[in-house]
Amino acid sequence: MEKKSIYHYLTPTLLMVLIFSSNFINTNLFKFGDNNFAVWFVLSFLCFACGWFINKTLGWRFGGKVVFAIIIATTIISVLMISFFRDYFAANDLLTENLILYSLRNVTLGAMTIFGMSVVENLTLQKDIFLLIEKLKMYEGNFIDPKKEAELEIREAKLKAQKIINDADNYSRNTILKKERIENELKEFIQAEKELIKKYEDIG
Repeated sequence: MEKKSIYHYLTPTLLMVLIFSSNFINTNLFKFGDNNFAVWFVLSFLCFACGWFINKTLGWRFGGKVVFAIIIATTIISVLMISFFRDYFAANDLLTENLILYSLRNVTLGAMTIFGMSVVENLTLQKDIFLLIEKLKMYEGNFIDPKKEAELEIREAKLKAQKIINDADNYSRNTILKKERIENELKEFIQAEKELIKKYEDIG
């Protein structure tokens, strides 16, 4: 397995700090006042950004395992911390409800991290799909061009073969004509010789 640089784990460490720090915000965080919404938006955006960089550095599979481990670890630590320091977190009266609330914060911020990872992964996959489509088009073009080239070569070969056949036919005709001409000339010469010999015989 490829070894990851120590710097690649700085973002997961920051993510753990962000998720864990949400425990120190008052329990009314989910009541959507102006300040609460701003704090929650900033935390969510930072976790989203962490997910983005984790996917870039650690990859989807390994990075997802790291994020999942961080969510589980911070949730367990948060539950133990709130259980031991009830007074500080005002969790004396409704301990179970507060434990669920703090756990929900950790899980929600972790989900924002995974969402950031999924956005990067989706963009990467879309880019890969686009490149594959372009390569497929290029390959299809390369398949079509040799086909056209083969058709042209076949057509050229047919033309050459037809030319050879025509040349052979013309040569054969010329040869036959020459033969007939020579035969006729020989016949005429023989006939002339016969007549000449006959004349000499008549004179003698």
